[in-house]
Amino acid sequence: MSPEALARLAEERIDHRFKGLPPDADGLTVGELAAQRRDLFTGGFSTPVLALSAERLEHNLRLMETYAARHGLAFAPHGKTSMAPQLFQRQLDHGAWGITLAVPHQVRVARAFGVRRVFLANELVDAAALRWLSAELAADPDFRLVCYVDSVRGVELMAAALRGAARPVDVVVELAAGEGARTGVRTEAECAAVADAVAATDRLRLVGVAGYEGEVPRATPERVRDWLGRLVSLAVEFDKAGRFAGLDEIVVSAGGSAWFDAVADAFAGIPGLSAPVLKLLRSGAYVSHDDGHYRKLTPFNRVPGEGALEPAFRLWTQVVSRPSAEQAFVNAGKRDAAYDLDLPFAQVVRRDGTEHPAAGIEVTALSDQHAWLRTGPDADLEVGDWVGLGLSHPCTSFDKWQLIPVAEADGTVVDYVRTFF
Repeated sequence: MSPEALARLAEERIDHRFKGLPPDADGLTVGELAAQRRDLFTGGFSTPVLALSAERLEHNLRLMETYAARHGLAFAPHGKTSMAPQLFQRQLDHGAWGITLAVPHQVRVARAFGVRRVFLANELVDAAALRWLSAELAADPDFRLVCYVDSVRGVELMAAALRGAARPVDVVVELAAGEGARTGVRTEAECAAVADAVAATDRLRLVGVAGYEGEVPRATPERVRDWLGRLVSLAVEFDKAGRFAGLDEIVVSAGGSAWFDAVADAFAGIPGLSAPVLKLLRSGAYVSHDDGHYRKLTPFNRVPGEGALEPAFRLWTQVVSRPSAEQAFVNAGKRDAAYDLDLPFAQVVRRDGTEHPAAGIEVTALSDQHAWLRTGPDADLEVGDWVGLGLSHPCTSFDKWQLIPVAEADGTVVDYVRTFF
């Protein structure tokens, strides 16, 4: 990545765009504010404010680096989770092969910060985006992008847009996770037809196969293993047919955040092919993990001996109304907290510098700017208290915050993560 582009993030001025930051920090650069090492609770931050745990963030980065290395996997974490170049850099520093992305805008962000390897987990048929991509590839011989293809029509549109391209675009045939799944080619025969279409143009180069096991309908370990077996078999059959002739490496890729243990097992069984295999895992939510959806689904629940991810997010809110013994309201809602998979979870109450568990407190609904709390007889809660909420689904947590404080366990804010959605 580009050290200069990352350094410029520290030169950005604090102002009204950034929620939760101290009002008296307006005019400071991000770097100047970080150097002050303010306390999250006494340093002028206003609620609601989302914070990342410095220690848990580092733990998660190290854990997945270790996991991928142990299982012989290359790792391209999905950058759409955070869209934070600083976190991309830390993921790369922890051994990532590159960054996975989903749409052209995300690739443009990554390239603006010098990411050299991108796995685009979508078929790209937008002509303007393809022309931009072609120019990027022509300008930087060290830039590599691998993109899905999932239809003959898509291949035709890509080839038309890439007319005159200096370098072909590397593509992998996406195998759908089954009938009723999301994108991808439904049958092996159709996969062959798409591969034939790629071979018929010199503007694309077939380098492997890929898919997303998280879309397997009614997923169970057995169903996921069966689909991964199909993906591996597709790679083997393509290789036997000579579709990968002349490659230095063959890409086989899968892996979200719910089944990467099954991916590791399946990819361990890939037989020797005509070229070395890049076994590419693409999990993304691990970087912050969460207190809901992924806490329940993480493969580390099935393989506890491999370690455990730690939820790194906490949304700090403040009680602004306590209309009855059974109800309270805090000042964060849908604009601040993920709610597409689970509502936030009340974890701790902070009052006068001390914290106690949020016993008897439950988030029952979100309005745009309020969370509705149900409070039981044992709830110790007053107007003005800070309530720390755990969140579910990192991908829809990061996107609500442009500049996120990174705080150590004692509350010292040591960094700020800039997002680009």
